[in-house]
Amino acid sequence: MTDQTIPLAGVIGSPIAHSKSPRIHRHWLTVMDLPGHYVPMNVSPENLAEVLRTLPKAGFVGANITIPHKEKVLGLVDIVTDRAALIGAANTLIFGKDGKIHADNTDGYGFINNLKNAPCGWDGANGPAAVLGAGGASRAVIVALLDAGVPEILLSNRTRMRADALAQEFGKRIRVFDWRQAGNMLEHCATVVNTTSLGMVGQPSLDVPLQGLQKGAVVTDIVYAPLRTQLLETAEEMGCHTVDGLGMLLHQAVPGFERWFGKRPEVDAATRDAALR
Repeated sequence: MTDQTIPLAGVIGSPIAHSKSPRIHRHWLTVMDLPGHYVPMNVSPENLAEVLRTLPKAGFVGANITIPHKEKVLGLVDIVTDRAALIGAANTLIFGKDGKIHADNTDGYGFINNLKNAPCGWDGANGPAAVLGAGGASRAVIVALLDAGVPEILLSNRTRMRADALAQEFGKRIRVFDWRQAGNMLEHCATVVNTTSLGMVGQPSLDVPLQGLQKGAVVTDIVYAPLRTQLLETAEEMGCHTVDGLGMLLHQAVPGFERWFGKRPEVDAATRDAALR
């Protein structure tokens, strides 16, 4: 018998059965031979606060947060990192031994590392980036791109008001285009990012003309279901480098796993296979 505790972590959302995060973390726990468990937790918004205060008492060291809780959770924790505050959402919680809950956002970290680890040799300084969408995911992507040295971001959203609000918040390196002109901004960009749900399984297709895509541009989609969206298929046909969205999910999981279980995991082919299995 031993009194050593086994660290527990998980992902909180509603719905949650579709999440690939349990497969990723369980894979790392297995290959690194670490004690611990990572579980999916379907928690409704009205129960979120109570669950968060209960989990540390049950042996949990942290949790990932996903839709629809990423914004609301900021008001329920004790400490919010500057990065999470700037983005306006959190996806990673750490439960401290002092009982305090720390909130961070690693989505931008995952996004940039997905690009940097792609075979195309992405460099933010190569030119402007086009970003489609102005929701929560877009905020994380914009912060990450600006930090990576992208000289200018051309932004378009179906509701222009949201894009204008982001431009006002993030400054002069953001230039807004009407949605009907979104195709025109692609011809100026070395990087193109779709942060909307358009093109995802069960969602409408991305209704942006793609003729302006430049050969050699890096095109990525944060959608990973399907893994090869129509945007990526078309971009590849036009001679662009394409990066699917699964890598963002894998890389954003690394900092949380390291904080919870004490060792830094590697994102490799086996990790991708585990997520897709």
